[in-house]
Amino acid sequence: MKELREIDRRLLEFKENAELMVDLAYSSLLYDNRVIAREVDVLETLMDREQNALERLAVEEVKNGESSVDRALVYIRLINALETIGDAAREIADVELRDMDVHPVFQMSVRDSERTITAAIISGESRFNGKTLKELDLPKEYGMWIIAIKRGNRWIYGPGAEVKITAGDWIIASGPPDMEDEFVEAAGRKVEWDTEED
Repeated sequence: MKELREIDRRLLEFKENAELMVDLAYSSLLYDNRVIAREVDVLETLMDREQNALERLAVEEVKNGESSVDRALVYIRLINALETIGDAAREIADVELRDMDVHPVFQMSVRDSERTITAAIISGESRFNGKTLKELDLPKEYGMWIIAIKRGNRWIYGPGAEVKITAGDWIIASGPPDMEDEFVEAAGRKVEWDTEED
């Protein structure tokens, strides 16, 4: 398989970060949690920096004769669109940061969607404990994707297949609502977010 060019690799990461920000922003509202909302704010700042770097890279490729102007324009438009998604996620999280009331209809619409966001704490007895995400293959078994892991005071965003789940981890996952209870039970127990931790 042909190795991705640097701009393509970084653009894929940029897209994944935008998707992650949306999931975390919704999570911050669903769990009334400022800790998660602040993480969205941090990621948005990082996306702003990466946007500038990617746009420069697209222009440099044209300058060096490695790409066409048309291709660079496509990259720049895509970069701007993804950054707009990141900005929108930041605005969603800002509702939590400003301690504004979330309309119940909004919460219901998120909960009733085809995809739910749930959080669980890994217990010592969980069969997830001590296994990598590759070994667990949660998307195949539960339709659930791990979007973030909180380990102590540190967050791991968009964890890769080789990341190992350990007891005490707080995992945020996204997937079908009808698998949520089974997934949480296998993990350990549902997170009752402590909003005082911020």
